[in-house]
Amino acid sequence: MIFAGCSAIVVNETYGKPVTLPGIALVWGLVVTVMIYSIGHVSGAHFNPAVSIAFASSKKFPFNQVPGYIAAQLLGSTLAAAVLRLVFHLDDDVCSLKGDVYVGTYPSNSNTTSFVMEFIATFNLMFVISAVATDKRATGSFAGIAIGATIVLDILFSGPISGASMNPARSLGPALIWGCYKDLWLYIVSPVIGALSGAWTYGLLRSTKKSYSEIIRPNCNKVSSRDRQEASQDEICVLRVVDPANQNYFICSSPTDINGKCNVTCKLA
Repeated sequence: MIFAGCSAIVVNETYGKPVTLPGIALVWGLVVTVMIYSIGHVSGAHFNPAVSIAFASSKKFPFNQVPGYIAAQLLGSTLAAAVLRLVFHLDDDVCSLKGDVYVGTYPSNSNTTSFVMEFIATFNLMFVISAVATDKRATGSFAGIAIGATIVLDILFSGPISGASMNPARSLGPALIWGCYKDLWLYIVSPVIGALSGAWTYGLLRSTKKSYSEIIRPNCNKVSSRDRQEASQDEICVLRVVDPANQNYFICSSPTDINGKCNVTCKLA
């Protein structure tokens, strides 16, 4: 992921900007989307320490696995940056921005502005991740597309200002390989705060109390009462509904009325 995204930056800066900012944004979005569909079922597609920390803070990921995941993320980013430096023969003077292109992140505006932009971009990213990856009401098969599209959007509006890191590992890997540590704290602190805020905000929205009215399967499955070993031969209307507050599923049933509609009484499945 780091190699593909940063390669787009190097190619753009080295060969007369053929990729352009939208192209760079698209490369990052596509590589994240591809990786989510490739290994999401294996590891949860955790490429970002800020996301792992935010998931753990909202009880969507075990805290005891966070250090191992962060170590793997940092190792992957560092190795990718090292290979990138070897492949493109980038020199040692990139930290001063006078030599070859630097594939890490640095503020092109004030630190305050860059901090805010990183916060907003990471907040957006984590909010979408929480919505599509942890909420059972969402269509999970489109999670990778939604997350990739969010990254494209974030890079388009924040890339020229802060570099659109959104990921401490993405900034730390190149920094370690080239020894460029100026303002690095910004790309560690701001994404973590943004991710935590995004996860907690979505959690608050999801926990809003609502009636059990969201029907997963809107058409009743009519089951003969004989199947339920009941004396009456009335048909039973069975619905599966979801409680938006805590994601519990309920089986709801009652005899159909004269119009074939259900007066539903729910119990926890």
